[in-house]
Amino acid sequence: MTRDELAAAIREVAYLEGDFVLRSGRRSRYYLDKYRFETQPEILGPLGAVIAGAVREHEPAAVRIAGPELGAVPLAAAASLAGGLPFVIVRGAAKEYGTANRLEGVYEEGECVCLVEDVVTSGGAAIAAVEALREAGLRVANAVCVVDREEGGADALARQAVRLRALFTASELAEIPANPLE
Repeated sequence: MTRDELAAAIREVAYLEGDFVLRSGRRSRYYLDKYRFETQPEILGPLGAVIAGAVREHEPAAVRIAGPELGAVPLAAAASLAGGLPFVIVRGAAKEYGTANRLEGVYEEGECVCLVEDVVTSGGAAIAAVEALREAGLRVANAVCVVDREEGGADALARQAVRLRALFTASELAEIPANPLE
């Protein structure tokens, strides 16, 4: 699948228009429903390959990928399978039973990881994941997201010394015709 075909597929299944409240609390006339593209194998497989390539290009020192729960976990798994790097899952909070881990998976302190995200708006969830990774002793300097909504997330991450690399921007997806067959 080419980059343009992948963008069109994401636009077709996940770009919704209406009145939505985002995680940040902001209202929006459109919503990118990540679960609509993350749950489709014909999109998730190629997306995993593109993410794995972006990780190799932008964070060649990474020895593993990190994906915040819940939305980025399928992306991290797909990129892990495509690129051969293991991944860790970043929980929103440490679980209160069993191992009581905030990070799930095997890692060693001092390792370089690349954060993988789905849709970035203000960057709040990504920053929380970066903080959790750093508290565990991991190094994070780059993040790859599927879509940057271009609403301040890249700047917020930059203030945390993390560079955001977006596969697509929301404005780029919005320019694709809603039904390319018409």
